[in-house]
Amino acid sequence: MTAVSPTVSASDSPLRSFRSFMLFWWGRLAGTTAAQMLMVALGWQMYEITGSAWDLGLVGLLQFLPALVLTLPAGHIVDRHDRRWLLTLCLALQLVVGLALALGTAGGWVGRELILGLSLLLGVARAFQMPSQQALAPTLVPAAVLPRALAFSSGAMQAAVVAGPALGGFLYAAGATVVYGVCAALFALGCVLILRITPVARAAQREPASWSSMLAGLRFIWQRQAILGALSLDLFAVLLGGATALLPIFVRDVLHTGPWGLGLLRAAPAVGALLVSVWLTRAPIERGVGRKMLLAVGVYGMSMLVFGASTSFALSFMALFVSGGADMVSVVIRQTLVQLDTPDEMRGRVAAANSIFIGASNQLGEFESGATAAAFGPVGSVLLGGAGTLLVVGLWFRFFPALARRDRLQGPAQ
Repeated sequence: MTAVSPTVSASDSPLRSFRSFMLFWWGRLAGTTAAQMLMVALGWQMYEITGSAWDLGLVGLLQFLPALVLTLPAGHIVDRHDRRWLLTLCLALQLVVGLALALGTAGGWVGRELILGLSLLLGVARAFQMPSQQALAPTLVPAAVLPRALAFSSGAMQAAVVAGPALGGFLYAAGATVVYGVCAALFALGCVLILRITPVARAAQREPASWSSMLAGLRFIWQRQAILGALSLDLFAVLLGGATALLPIFVRDVLHTGPWGLGLLRAAPAVGALLVSVWLTRAPIERGVGRKMLLAVGVYGMSMLVFGASTSFALSFMALFVSGGADMVSVVIRQTLVQLDTPDEMRGRVAAANSIFIGASNQLGEFESGATAAAFGPVGSVLLGGAGTLLVVGLWFRFFPALARRDRLQGPAQ
């Protein structure tokens, strides 16, 4: 697979640009929904087979390790090859996993070792999928409408995060084979849609593979204060302020509800994010973007303080709802700022470096929540995290003035 010859530019035709982006949007929606369903079924089936919490942890670990090891090489590959084909191959590999699980479940030969091996393949696919998706999206639409497009795309992903697990759990009642079959069909649909995207004109990248070229994305981020500030702000906000891992404790011991409450609380941030993404699609943020991003993270920190102090289910739901909406404002500004400030030939490597920030914040955030909850209790953990998030916002105003002063999303790279 080599760099494709230029065919059309994303800006050559508004109609062609819209068609390509919508194919990408539907393809990504299908793939994300399938991935969410697959993880629900995979975890449930593993627990049915082994009854071991340790094995459930191994499923997640074996998906995380390949992403950690392969992310930087993946970014280099994304910048040298056709991003459509790379994204399609990632979806196709997950399609193979879904078919293997469907056939294995129907034949009665799915076991612990097979699930762990397939989890490793899922990790490999996702190591390449994130930078491919992030690098492909901004090439499909003109820069002027990129904020709207990213908000629209983010809204679809939030819908998939809400609907995917629910659909997977509902279908699992008919058997794991049914879930895996539907997942495989959705992955196949995603492959077809992505391949129908009109190739985007790009200059072939001939920089030889080396440690220097693979680390170029990290260097690029480090040298631009606004981008570094935006990514590190998101990292520390999720690292300190996240409470997802502690929700079962809050549901049972603080709010005194059952599994239905856990489901609603897990969905609350995604619902808030979905509604805000719809609003941002219609009314994108155009001025004062840096300050608004910092303030949005501040609102996120405040909402976590409210959640931590709440003993009312309704108030806790609203706090998480607001946290999801505030986080979506931050995400859209961060993603758009990074994409517009990054040259196309660097987008894969910068997206790969960005995925390290995201992966580190999510994984370490769960560990931080558990560790502080063990030391201070779940309420103390969330209150400490919310206060820490507000402290980070205040410090980032001082440490990253280029981010705080950033007025427009499309502007000179810093």
